[in-house]
Amino acid sequence: MSAQPEYAPAPPPVPAPAAAAQLREQLRVDRRAEQWVPAFERDWAKALEDSRHSYSLTPLHDVVRTWQMRVASAPAVDAYTDSGRDESGFVALEDVLGTRQ
Repeated sequence: MSAQPEYAPAPPPVPAPAAAAQLREQLRVDRRAEQWVPAFERDWAKALEDSRHSYSLTPLHDVVRTWQMRVASAPAVDAYTDSGRDESGFVALEDVLGTRQ
């Protein structure tokens, strides 16, 4: 008997070769460009360095997928924050769990 699953999950699709450049252009025209473009470029530079050391494109693909999800979810986040929901009643997790030692 084996502890291995009977099926292997399908790997996520590989981003298109120009996906990073297209994503950077999307970020540059977004209202969050001042914060997002430097963050994307920092993530991309780190992934590029990791990729050079590992001889794998996976770190670069992960950065593109992560930022694509951020861009795709931004309208939902904006709608939530614009809805006027009162977030002041929540308690900080640190207050509940205490400080870590």
